[in-house]
Amino acid sequence: MTSPRQGITILGATGSIGINTLDVISRHPNRFQVIALTAHNSEERLFQQCLAFRPKYAVLTDLIAAERFSTRARIELPELIVLAGESGLNTVVTLPEVNQVMAAIVGAAGLNSTFAAVRAGKRVLLANKESLVMAGKLFIDTARNCNSQIVPVDSEHNAIFQCLNYDNTRFVRRILLTASGGPFRTLPISQLESVTPEQALAHPTWIMGKKISIDSATMMNKGLEVIEAHWLFDLPSERIEVLIHPQSIVHSLVEYEDRSVLAQLGNPDMRTPISYALSWPERIASGVSSLDFCINRTLSFEPVDRVRFPCVDLAYQALNCGGTASAILNAANEIAVQNFLNRRIRFTDIHQIIEATLAAIPAQGADNLDAIFAADIAAREFAQHLGVST
Repeated sequence: MTSPRQGITILGATGSIGINTLDVISRHPNRFQVIALTAHNSEERLFQQCLAFRPKYAVLTDLIAAERFSTRARIELPELIVLAGESGLNTVVTLPEVNQVMAAIVGAAGLNSTFAAVRAGKRVLLANKESLVMAGKLFIDTARNCNSQIVPVDSEHNAIFQCLNYDNTRFVRRILLTASGGPFRTLPISQLESVTPEQALAHPTWIMGKKISIDSATMMNKGLEVIEAHWLFDLPSERIEVLIHPQSIVHSLVEYEDRSVLAQLGNPDMRTPISYALSWPERIASGVSSLDFCINRTLSFEPVDRVRFPCVDLAYQALNCGGTASAILNAANEIAVQNFLNRRIRFTDIHQIIEATLAAIPAQGADNLDAIFAADIAAREFAQHLGVST
């Protein structure tokens, strides 16, 4: 007897995770059905995706873009239901025909819709790490209370999830999150002040969006992943470590009490964790090429240079502080990254802005979304008003 197709909503369909998710889904037309695709304002790419996958719904959160999209869809895709704004996102994650939600909206913008999917009891494929960074305890508690299953999509957390193999963390001594070190791993520290956005975006092993590429260059991405791992795997910060691994072949490791270490390896391609998340506990073809051990003969590891990458320690600081500190960290980082991309600040100003914001905005309790969003707004305003580099 053939199992019914799984209904999928993809939040952030036009970003790199969304595009890769659709690539995996296209390989398994009898297994998955795209119910809804969403984007912020990438009208043309979303329209082409809708032509290819024929979802029932499309959502653009930019209201003007949604109106233009709807006008075109009435002619070329008359059966497509076009929704707008955040209310549209909340609608398409709670539809009864949706079994799984790929949460791939970047940053704090994805928090509300991801929470809506969790509250609806959906299986959430979590690529929006900010949901856990900003509201970790609330998110995990809500998922537990609503019988929502969370499957991590980040390559590092997905690797840990695979290494645990249905086990809990009772016998885990520590987990090690690997990091490539980004484009500036060996650049003299004295030259970091003058690097350009183009240099920071040139990641040596991964193809990613702009924000996450800058986060990789500062290694704030790894700091955010430490916070995410704390909530996903219920481990204290001292049992979560970061290890530089330039080849990006070993995606993370789990060390057990008997000192056995399990690692997940593969080519640096997000379709591997995406396919595993979509099909778990089974495995399906991802389209990723096999790892050639005769070509990838050298796997090297080194400790994190905390002087070169101060954002890692700022993330640990926020995690250990608790409450809304992680939301403050995330908000300040989003503002600083955008200002760097807009050439308003230097690369080395990013960590300084985050550090100053953490010091200026006191952490409060994070037991409801109102408190979390209040901290987020306060941190953004403070970070935005800090001095601009000359």
